[in-house]
Amino acid sequence: MGVKFKDIVSSEEIRFEDLNGKVVALDAANVIYQFLSSIRQLDGTPLKDQNGRVTSHFSGILYRTSSLVEKGMKPVYVFDGRSSALKKETQQKRKEIKEESERRWKEALEEGRLDDARKFAVRSSRMSPEIVEGSKKLLKLMGIPYIQAKGEGEAQASYMVERGDAWCVASQDYDCILFGASRMVKNLTISGGQASPELIQLNKILKNLDVTRQQLVDLAIMVGTDFNQGIKGIGAKKGLKLIKKHGDIYHALEHLDVELDVDPDILRDMFLNHEVESHYQLKWQKANPEEIVEFLCREHDFSEDRVLTAVDKLKKLETTQSSLEQWF
Repeated sequence: MGVKFKDIVSSEEIRFEDLNGKVVALDAANVIYQFLSSIRQLDGTPLKDQNGRVTSHFSGILYRTSSLVEKGMKPVYVFDGRSSALKKETQQKRKEIKEESERRWKEALEEGRLDDARKFAVRSSRMSPEIVEGSKKLLKLMGIPYIQAKGEGEAQASYMVERGDAWCVASQDYDCILFGASRMVKNLTISGGQASPELIQLNKILKNLDVTRQQLVDLAIMVGTDFNQGIKGIGAKKGLKLIKKHGDIYHALEHLDVELDVDPDILRDMFLNHEVESHYQLKWQKANPEEIVEFLCREHDFSEDRVLTAVDKLKKLETTQSSLEQWF
């Protein structure tokens, strides 16, 4: 979901060529949900093997990741760790939306409304522990590194960019800039060439809006994040005016004579001092074609020819270790 900053944050369209040679940190949950939502049959049913196990995420990880590698990027996936207790309400709302969407999907299927069925099916996507573990296994076989975050995956990925170990975070959510990512790229993993990549830079946002990062976080808290509801009637533009006029969230709340559902200090800390994993390695390995074929084709009914074509693209990562050590 993320914070709703679309109205105040500008981006610049870039080419895939601009990311050649760059390490890109991918928020795994964000990306896998995209694959689970978009890679479906015409009636909305996700791809499945003969045993009924969902395979949409495997298809997305293999083909999209190999395409990024072919374009010269060095992808690294970051998986969510423990969710904050503050996120329970957001997660519950998402669960209810998914359950209602699944009900309406099945109803549309029974009535033969395929367009509606697919629309509701997309909203019903869920990521199970089995999907997460299967994704990690495939990445390992592909030689693509992944990192297990202590908390939010976006916070960990942002930390890696801030530290200089990755050039950008690939995500659809603006939360990355709140977590301190100096660069984020949208639309990088959207299938079918539906949209061009868009670069968003934190320093340009702060300069254009004439605010500090802490003020940007304060603005997000007023608008609403995954960790709090925000203030009714306050959107990004109105919130920005309030923060610029009153300086910070405390004076803005005093002016509005309202209270938040969560202490602003706790919310600030979520974004400005999020717990991260500092001990990690980024190491791209040679892909294992035989085991990938065994896993995807023998176990999950993928086409061997298509799989091997995708795996062949991964050879671009077979560089010397000395050239990779610059990222440690």
